[in-house]
Amino acid sequence: MQKDIPNITFNSTKPDNKGIEILTIESLSIRKNDILHNPEKAHQVAFNMIVFYTAGATQQLVDFVWHEVKKNTIIHLAKGQINTFQFTEGLKGYILLFTDDYLKKQIHSLPENEMIRLFNSHLFSPKIQVPEASNVPTYFELFYEEYSNTNEDYNQENTYNALHSILFSKLERLKQYQTVHLKRSDKLNTFLNFKALLEDHFNKNRNADFYAHTLNITYKHLNSICKDIIKVTAKQFIDAFVILEAKRLLINSEIKSTELAYSLGFEEPTNFVKYFKKHTGLTPNSFKKDYI
Repeated sequence: MQKDIPNITFNSTKPDNKGIEILTIESLSIRKNDILHNPEKAHQVAFNMIVFYTAGATQQLVDFVWHEVKKNTIIHLAKGQINTFQFTEGLKGYILLFTDDYLKKQIHSLPENEMIRLFNSHLFSPKIQVPEASNVPTYFELFYEEYSNTNEDYNQENTYNALHSILFSKLERLKQYQTVHLKRSDKLNTFLNFKALLEDHFNKNRNADFYAHTLNITYKHLNSICKDIIKVTAKQFIDAFVILEAKRLLINSEIKSTELAYSLGFEEPTNFVKYFKKHTGLTPNSFKKDYI
């Protein structure tokens, strides 16, 4: 039995690729048995991905949650997230892939709120429904045509950059109206600082008081911010964060649950098993078997 799920890296066949690629859902579906890993099996992406469905209906798994998709649905994933496609008859669309390095080069041309909204999986759903009247499909088609044009490579990088920026701006605008509109504020900045601290210390400390103290605010204030921004308490957010990291590690490495317990900061493996079961209803080993 396969012991873990693969970490799919960005590997374009196009010469001199600058870290961005676009392909069709149909082409991936046809090649699913000829590539190293079947995309209909769970895999972790080592790049950012935007999937735009132009026809058909199915579901796509993102970080262990299935999302129903149909015509004009967009699913976006950030580097490190778990993904699974489910190909069905008549399914069509585009898959836009780009590396973190490419994204960093583009940051200066993207609004700050845009980055928060599209690539903060703890704040927003990965799903966007594009209205029928939108011209978003046109830009995906243009991008695919430009990328597929092998006869004209002069200044193509600048063309990609321009289309990438336009698509991002279009998606951010749609996301703004389909989610709680979070503008930059002291509360949001504090929450993002809390999340950054958690990313660095979640395997050492799961106590909300620690993060409040480090941020120089009271636990009550941190709790209030979390409830306002993400509608859960600081402790609930910490637990959800730790469980997601545990799930990713469980199915993407050969690590045993006992080793994982220590690496996540649990003094006893049994405490980790109880913690994991409390939040998922499964033991770590049962969860791993289910997804592999």
